[in-house]
Amino acid sequence: MALERIFDTVCTPDREVDPELLQSVLELAVEIAREGREGRKIGTMFVVGASSSVLELSRPLVLDPLAGHSREVKRLAHPDMRETVKELAQLDGGFVVSEEGVVLSACRYFEAPSRGVRVPLGLGTRHMAAAAVSRATRAVAIVVSTSAMVRVFDDGRIVGEILPELWLISRQSLYIDHPHIQERPQENVTVVTNERDLDGAETGT
Repeated sequence: MALERIFDTVCTPDREVDPELLQSVLELAVEIAREGREGRKIGTMFVVGASSSVLELSRPLVLDPLAGHSREVKRLAHPDMRETVKELAQLDGGFVVSEEGVVLSACRYFEAPSRGVRVPLGLGTRHMAAAAVSRATRAVAIVVSTSAMVRVFDDGRIVGEILPELWLISRQSLYIDHPHIQERPQENVTVVTNERDLDGAETGT
């Protein structure tokens, strides 16, 4: 399936983040993009790995709602944590996820130097912050856009884009063989999207 191929492409040891952890966070990000919250689309950001460096380059926007909780209950593998993250994603800021899969902090404002960092036109400060922090550290940043696109940043560059509707399709089918769905490598970026969206003949979001 196309979505599985993007996981295989992005979630590799070359990212210096455990591939299984990266895939778990990426799946959660796609779910948030697809589902939204309370009937509306929301945007958020996950920074995975290199947690000590990432925490030094960020600060809390508000009192951290995860502060004081044990590491065990903050693991993404914990049954309640994923739903907690989806609720907190409605707040400003992003999440710091450790190398062990623990969500160390929420509502985080990232302050990595952005000089020389460039993102495509139309992408905002959240994407700029993701590019900057992924360039300044060995972390991978995943952005959920309010337009419901998920983008993955590594070393200051976008290395993957996912249209969340395909996540729903992949969960309902063991095999995707559809003429309008394709995976397009574009300057080292793996894009999974709807071909007719790109042609303007069909709106996917």
